[in-house]
Amino acid sequence: MDQRSRPPFRADHVGSFLRPPDLAAARERAHTGDLPAEDARAIEDACVRDVVAMQEELGFSAVTDGEFRRDYWHLDFMWGMDGVARWDAQRLPNFSNDQQPPTARVEAKVSNPGGVFTDMYRFVHGITSRVGKQTIPGPAMIHLRAGREAVDTDAYPEMDDFWSDWVAAYRAEVAALYEAGCRYLQIDDVSLAYLCDDKMRAAFRERGDDPDHLAGFYTRLINEVVSERPADMAVTVHTCRGNFQSSWMAEGGYEPVAETVFGSLAVDGIFMEFDSERAGGFEPLRFLSEGQVAVLGLITTKTPELEAKDDVKRRIDQASQFVPLENLCLSPQCGFASTHHGNAVTVDDQKRKLSLVVETASEVWG
Repeated sequence: MDQRSRPPFRADHVGSFLRPPDLAAARERAHTGDLPAEDARAIEDACVRDVVAMQEELGFSAVTDGEFRRDYWHLDFMWGMDGVARWDAQRLPNFSNDQQPPTARVEAKVSNPGGVFTDMYRFVHGITSRVGKQTIPGPAMIHLRAGREAVDTDAYPEMDDFWSDWVAAYRAEVAALYEAGCRYLQIDDVSLAYLCDDKMRAAFRERGDDPDHLAGFYTRLINEVVSERPADMAVTVHTCRGNFQSSWMAEGGYEPVAETVFGSLAVDGIFMEFDSERAGGFEPLRFLSEGQVAVLGLITTKTPELEAKDDVKRRIDQASQFVPLENLCLSPQCGFASTHHGNAVTVDDQKRKLSLVVETASEVWG
């Protein structure tokens, strides 16, 4: 069995990496106005070149900019849409470290300003011969934390009108990224795993949402966003239970949503978190569509301890009881820095774990 020529790849990763200290300092100074934007951009460029080179050196077929030009994996994108603003409301249960990051709220009619992440992608596309992967948050992320409260009723008296505009704004982003050369798009959407958690499901009910309905609705939103993509653009979905400074928000296996979600997502592959008991077993993989790829997130990014290669291989073998080995790939369970804060690991820990992914995939799939 050989390596895959189309994404997702046998050895893949979710996309975010620990921010170098000089990058973090430059972005902080730029936010406060102490560093001109062009100077901050030059530092970002240099750091992105370095992180792309690191991925190439390790042997990854797909590379990202490490999400170095954003503070949060999802919020910078949503804040970049016309009509969306920062919102500091606290909704849903807290993360396991008792914190919640800010969120976003729709305050006016939404539209795409002409490509939120397009320039970020163009830079990566221009400095590598590998496949440049672009990550964007799922369309449900605007609704997940607060539901209807996240959309101003004056701007959108009817939610159907909002969703129509929101999907159109996302489709415009997909089209702009494709025009810029992107052939590997990853949609990060934690909602699909949050809906597996009993306390989360209770919170959704308390605000008037049916979690079972949301599972199907959020899935349809993703499908609508990518429904017009060209055939040569590979799309994957990444879902996890939260990743904020090595903490998490949700627990529970994928069984409550597997049949509704896995069998319906019209994408090439699904990155799934399987690094701890919180994620449950591999049985829900039986609901994947025929030929769909499961990217097994068996390497944790939350702690520095390096997994044993034999244990990882054993778990891949267990997963292959539900999905053919040819339809499996390997990755870390999430990014190493879903937010600018980063997880409680070092740059060396990060590199060792990424190397483990590449080495294990090579030995398992050839």
